[in-house]
Amino acid sequence: MTYQHVRARAFTTEELEVAWAASLWPAAHNARWEVLHGQPLVCGRALRTQAAERLRRANA
Repeated sequence: MTYQHVRARAFTTEELEVAWAASLWPAAHNARWEVLHGQPLVCGRALRTQAAERLRRANA
């Protein structure tokens, strides 16, 4: 929302869907890092909790 305000243009529906879909990549990458390095699964738990909603918002 802040980015849209600064650029003085709201995202289109398609741009919002792409942004939501793209948000899964860094979340998955962070979860992978936790597993590979034996870290507490903070991102992994969040990804499991949020993935379905992010995909729904991505219309995927």
